[in-house]
Amino acid sequence: MTWLPSTAMAASSLTIEADTVEAEGWQAKAVKLVLAPARRPALALSSQIKLAKAPAWSSLHAECGQIRLPAGRGAWVCQQGLVSADRIRLPFNLTLDTTPVAGQPALRLNVQLQDAQFSDAAGLHAVEKLHARAEVQARQQAGRWLWDAAITWSGGELFWQPLYLQGQGQALKAAGTWDAQALQLDQAVLQLPGVATMHASGKWSVPERKWQTLHVDVPDVDLAKAYPALLKPMVEQSALGHVEMAGNVALQADWQAGQLQAFQLRLRDVDMEDEQHRFAFYKLNADIPWDYDQAQPVKMGFAGGHLLKVPLAASQLQAEINRYALTAPELRLNILDGALVLSDVSAATLGGQWYWHLRANLTPLDMPELSTALGWPRMAGKVAASIPMVTYNAGTLTTDGVLGFNLFDGNISVNNLGMQTPLGSSPRLHADIELRNLDLGHLTRTFSFGAIEGKLDGDIQHLELQNWQPVAFDAVLKSSPGKYPRKISQRAVENISALGGAGAAAAIQRSVLRFFDQFNYEKLGLSCRLRADVCTMDGVAQAPQGYVIVKGSGIPAITVMGYNRLVGWSELVSRIRRVTESNVKPVIK
Repeated sequence: MTWLPSTAMAASSLTIEADTVEAEGWQAKAVKLVLAPARRPALALSSQIKLAKAPAWSSLHAECGQIRLPAGRGAWVCQQGLVSADRIRLPFNLTLDTTPVAGQPALRLNVQLQDAQFSDAAGLHAVEKLHARAEVQARQQAGRWLWDAAITWSGGELFWQPLYLQGQGQALKAAGTWDAQALQLDQAVLQLPGVATMHASGKWSVPERKWQTLHVDVPDVDLAKAYPALLKPMVEQSALGHVEMAGNVALQADWQAGQLQAFQLRLRDVDMEDEQHRFAFYKLNADIPWDYDQAQPVKMGFAGGHLLKVPLAASQLQAEINRYALTAPELRLNILDGALVLSDVSAATLGGQWYWHLRANLTPLDMPELSTALGWPRMAGKVAASIPMVTYNAGTLTTDGVLGFNLFDGNISVNNLGMQTPLGSSPRLHADIELRNLDLGHLTRTFSFGAIEGKLDGDIQHLELQNWQPVAFDAVLKSSPGKYPRKISQRAVENISALGGAGAAAAIQRSVLRFFDQFNYEKLGLSCRLRADVCTMDGVAQAPQGYVIVKGSGIPAITVMGYNRLVGWSELVSRIRRVTESNVKPVIK
């Protein structure tokens, strides 16, 4: 290090130079400090600096446009200060007073930042037009420092991935003690205007560089304001990444030796609705305690909502949480006039991933109410289901056994059901579905298809849905075996013909039959093999120029043909929609 007083102005100028300066976490080279109170800048520091993890050296420059030095005791004052480096520009004013208090060392520091800017090379952290003020007071007593500090952020923008915040008067006040072994935080209050006030206390170990103890208390958080600013960026990729929230939350948490030991989370009248309509809960109230060493009861209730568009009525849930596992003998979710009863519920988190399993039974639900609530065509009867075992393993949901439904006086079974990220942004589902003895009368009346009497079987193999839209399957729908009335109306004939595409027609045995309202049939059926958005069609029998969809029998009888083998899936869906929504009377020639 070299001291170089100016020969021309020995009493008013001082230059200090150093080849290298090293400290823990950083090092500097070509350091030059010039103090010249009569000039501008009055104090200037230039250097090359490198942080321990930085790949290269950066230029650093700091200066004070005006400086006042204390005469003995008093305040050091730096006005029109500026610190600049690569992607850093920090204009500031600083006052440092080191006048002793009661004969003991003391300091009072006041720093103001004005229009500060900062960004990193990766673009993950940035500050624009930052206006802030910090005040620190400290005095030594009995071998330690007693201190208090206040920081106010009055303007500017901060992006610290994933958070984006604007300065709106956020303020932090803190007080405590400090020595070589520990920083004691007696009290700290962080105020986020209109959002929340946070209280904290604890002890930071200086040698170990971690919190020995820390207590945080946030008594009232306004979710409508806190979610978009603070919570959403942290859960962007989860099921809570795109929701609208309102209500209030309270949180208390304790850490020991750097590890979370306990917390208490309370939700009060929280409304939560997913923007993609996957779930919603209204007037959600919950008490969720957690303790590292002791099991705790969890209570939760809500006034209504929906899950995957299935409407939920008011429900009360209780469970037990034991460290990182949750168990419940039974959880009852009320759905209209029935309930989804979950039993043998067990869930745990490991390595940041959730794992759980449960059994489920859906008690009989009134289908008219359920179909209306889901926006479906109004259906008659009841629906019930049983799910032997459902397992969720790190984002993948599978079932062990057969899911059974009773619908349209028949049975629907779902086998090999599996889902990936069911509540994620792009869920995937695969399954095999079996339909047996569905009443075609109930089915066709429900979907305004025209009257058909009979029974229907179906097999939908290798079904794949992506974001709830079909991308592949092998589907066959056909008459059930057995003896039962088999009648089909003119309107149903016309609609089935329309599914075969342009050129499809009803082959009538005798022209006089056009005057009949109903016809007999021996069997009917239609199949679709979906690949690459194209449906390969077939029927119950082959024909020279197509395939048979409805094969007539007896008198009067009718046969319906299909001629288009390849049909775009979106076009087929449009045909079905037009058929079920149209009230135009068919004309059979």
